[in-house]
Amino acid sequence: MNLRSRNRKNVEMHNSALNDILFILLLFFLIVSTLANPNVIKLMLPKATSNTKAKQTVVVSINEKREFFVGTNKIPFDNLKQALAPSVANEKVDPTIVINAEKSVPVEDVVSVMEVAREIGAKVVLATARK
Repeated sequence: MNLRSRNRKNVEMHNSALNDILFILLLFFLIVSTLANPNVIKLMLPKATSNTKAKQTVVVSINEKREFFVGTNKIPFDNLKQALAPSVANEKVDPTIVINAEKSVPVEDVVSVMEVAREIGAKVVLATARK
């Protein structure tokens, strides 16, 4: 006498919810990656072959209209020293100012920012684009 039931249960894994979760994660990472560096001013930088990296304390940008930006805030050149001094004073070791200058910006403007940085005791790095 065979008392065992003949109905076997098939084990099945439903993965329809997994597709939804993966799609949401993909959208999340795409949105976050676009917000990764919001403090950027679009400039065409000069090209360089060497690769020098420094810890940046402050970023000074100069666009083709010879406008100066500290971070993303537009600052007249006369107020540049007052704008840079507090952020450089907070840095304990090697305060560094990174200069992003458009290709068409005269060298005098870059040198003037370098002089301001020297006066407040900061190192200067000129940002360039990769080849």
